[in-house]
Formats: sequence, C-alpha cells, structure tokens
Amino acid sequence: MNEQTGERSTGDERKLERAIIMQLLGEDGERRTQRAQLAAALGIESQALERAVGRLADAGVVCVDGTEVWASAAARRIDALRLIGL
Repeated sequence: MNEQTGERSTGDERKLERAIIMQLLGEDGERRTQRAQLAAALGIESQALERAVGRLADAGVVCVDGTEVWASAAARRIDALRLIGL
C-alpha cells in the first residue's frame, strides 16, 4: 500500500514539474517570473512550488535568483527545437 502512495506522489511531483516548465516556456517573451505569481497561476501552495522548483533547478531545467524563476537556456532551446512534445 505504501508503494502505491509513493508512486502516486512521484506522479504528482512530475505533473507539477511539467506544469511549471510549461508555464515558464509559455511566457510571451518574459524570461523571469516571480515565484508567487507562478504559484498563483498554477493554483498551488508555495511550499509545493518551492520543492518542485528546487528539483528542477538541481536538474538544470530552471534557473532561480531570489524570488524569480525562469526556464534555463537549455530548456528553451529544446523547446525551440520542438523536442518537447507537450
């Protein structure tokens, strides 16, 4: 039973990470987004956002500076090459 809960949690974490990067890549020309604005846009609590942004930053998918977060150059390039099938 615990394994199933863990799997669901991992699936939820992945969904949240996807939603964050989709939001950041979908910004019209804006490179940086305030964390509070991102949380509000996604309808999530700030703690969940912080954990997900931390995982994405550790993987090099997003960049973080203080209260701002943005898609990394690598993520934007992969998106521009249409390698992300969303």
